[in-house]
Amino acid sequence: MTLRVLLIFAVMAGAYAAAKARKASAEVSMFAAAVVGGLAAAFFRTPDLRELPRHLVEGSFTYLDVILLFFTATFFMAILNASGGVDFVVRSTLRRLARFRAAALMVLMLILLVPGALTGAGSVSLLVVGAPVAAALGGLGIAPRRVAAILFIVAGLSAAAPPVNIWAMILCAGTAIPYLGFELPLGLPVLFAGIFTMLVLGLKKEIPVDAGKALEALPPVPPRMRWWRVLLPFLGFFGMVTASRVWPFGTPVFGLALEFVAAGLIAVLVSPVKVDILGLARTTAKRLLPLLATMVVVGMLQQVMTASGVKGLFSYAVLAMPPVLLFILLPVIIPVSEGVLTYGGAAVIGIPLIWYLDSIGYHATVVIAGLSLLWPLGDGLPPTALIGRLSIMVSGYQGSLGSVRRAAWLPWLVITAVGMLMVLFSARLAFLVRWSM
Repeated sequence: MTLRVLLIFAVMAGAYAAAKARKASAEVSMFAAAVVGGLAAAFFRTPDLRELPRHLVEGSFTYLDVILLFFTATFFMAILNASGGVDFVVRSTLRRLARFRAAALMVLMLILLVPGALTGAGSVSLLVVGAPVAAALGGLGIAPRRVAAILFIVAGLSAAAPPVNIWAMILCAGTAIPYLGFELPLGLPVLFAGIFTMLVLGLKKEIPVDAGKALEALPPVPPRMRWWRVLLPFLGFFGMVTASRVWPFGTPVFGLALEFVAAGLIAVLVSPVKVDILGLARTTAKRLLPLLATMVVVGMLQQVMTASGVKGLFSYAVLAMPPVLLFILLPVIIPVSEGVLTYGGAAVIGIPLIWYLDSIGYHATVVIAGLSLLWPLGDGLPPTALIGRLSIMVSGYQGSLGSVRRAAWLPWLVITAVGMLMVLFSARLAFLVRWSM
């Protein structure tokens, strides 16, 4: 049986490698691995060939709730951006805080964190606020390479930040753990790592400060835009989230997707300019298509691996590995799995890992939070390197991705250390989960 499963896994890995060799995207490569691996498993009747289409269809709906969340949250941020709110906030920050460098860096960090934290995708942070934040950082005298490094690290952290963390959602769905209590275990380390990154990479002036030139590079802001127009949609969203926590039995269960729809409606109503909702929805869907396709294909791959026994083989490998060796390899395995499989790494490697660590006394929620700090680092590694490539694109940096990674080496090591310490001392950090409930 073990040999049979190894053969199926080898076929899946070969199909993925062959697709990547033909310059296929990560989504197409994972789909090829799922289909070809399913056919190889059907040869051994695990599953039967007639059941393969059912497994593929069922798997494609595994993360339907996450897909809805992706779209509604990104649509909300797109409405806010179309109304001029994002440019207004960046302009106000640069105009008022350019003389107070550290304060300006902290505000720009928060601006970069918010879209990814609300959508679960660091790429959304870069697509929505990356260009204006990069212009503001350049106006503060930061060299283009360090600007790209800041965008890469902080955008990755935004994907790990609460309230929406896709890696944690995948792990919770696969291990029957409620997606609750992540606010402090995720929020505190993300803020610490973000502040550290901004100070290390942005505090030093490398080129002449020219805030005026940066302001000229930003798009114009509608004359009637005010702070209350920007803040009211967020107050509506967080008000609904808070109400469900404070009065759990007296508040209807809306769900995050519907709460983002309501916040988007508020943003449309208070916008100083007319927002083309249908056109913006089409643009958002087109922009998100690769991410949505990833979630569909990851579900297919996970279903086929479960039915064929490959997922069980990974679980056995984790159980058989000495814990010391496992912890030594985690800082490498986790980012590399993200670079190869994107979110599929959480489903393939993360789920059996959480089962194992939970069974030997580690606190599952804190462990998931710690690992969630490591996965974004893989978005700067080939073959996908989605956030790394986007950081270079929106910042206008002309160098290579390797030079950006070298510029970010110290924040990378600190984030890795924080994530691993959270995993190792998860039982002692369980109070963070209790305080978040």
